[in-house]
Amino acid sequence: MKIISAEEVHSALSYPQLVDALQEGFSSLFTMPPRQVFLLDDEADNNDAFALLPSWNNSLIALKSFTYFPDNAGPEYKSLYSKILLFDRAHGEPLALVDGTSVTFWRTAGISGLASRFLSREDSETLLVLGTGNLASYIIRAQASVRPLKRVLVWGRTAANADAVVQQMNAELPGIDCEVAPDIQAACADADIVVSATGAHEPLVMGDWIKPGTHTDFIGNHHATKRECDTALVAKSKLYVDSRDNCFKEAGEVLVPISEGVITEDHIVGQLTEMCAGTIPLRESASEITLFKSIGMAYSDLIGAGLAYRAATAS
Repeated sequence: MKIISAEEVHSALSYPQLVDALQEGFSSLFTMPPRQVFLLDDEADNNDAFALLPSWNNSLIALKSFTYFPDNAGPEYKSLYSKILLFDRAHGEPLALVDGTSVTFWRTAGISGLASRFLSREDSETLLVLGTGNLASYIIRAQASVRPLKRVLVWGRTAANADAVVQQMNAELPGIDCEVAPDIQAACADADIVVSATGAHEPLVMGDWIKPGTHTDFIGNHHATKRECDTALVAKSKLYVDSRDNCFKEAGEVLVPISEGVITEDHIVGQLTEMCAGTIPLRESASEITLFKSIGMAYSDLIGAGLAYRAATAS
């Protein structure tokens, strides 16, 4: 059984190759049982957790496991550790243990790029990214691989962190002008694509700020009562999700407007498998506003880890 490190994952994966693989994977047959998240004790203030996310297709079985210890502090321990076990589907043979944290970055942004391929205007040139965490650079790379971006705006609560992302991307993508966005509302007015990957619990993006023809994508929130955008944006958008099951449990962007009686579950046009299969309408005009809400799916971990494994065994 191979051990595949984060460095090997980064070497193996690229955009748009991963976006292409995700599109092919989600248009094919696979099985993805519900993920299981276990709290590690019953104390009221405990947030330590262990999670299991299984999936399989006709060639691979994958089990992603991660631990979440939010109170870990200092350089000795991280708050999250993640590994992906791969098994051969034909005989059950263990194949690899793959670094899960790096795969998660790649596949999360890859799904964002895939949604943009389906839902953003083909002539989209300006991207706004909200959030300056680890995902920010991956989101920019993925979006730039599917649309002819000329300008990227980066907003963060800490200006220095936003500037660090801008400097990194300007060095890496010389054909695209990256700059710090000091004001979200003004940046939304300029953006053709808005991707939010923050820890915000209250809306950062308002419906009145989004111009016709914009594609929006919300990644950061996994809480049923929290959200990164307001109800007005959801109501005026064609709404898509990565998974109905996941979003009806964890996506405040969807659940809060439903609880307010502004939309119903039928407001969701479709989920990622239907988008990839071509069985639902996607963008139908240059003036539509589209919204994609992603929680995260174990099968995308299988696809990313599978690419890393094949690259490692081919070398």
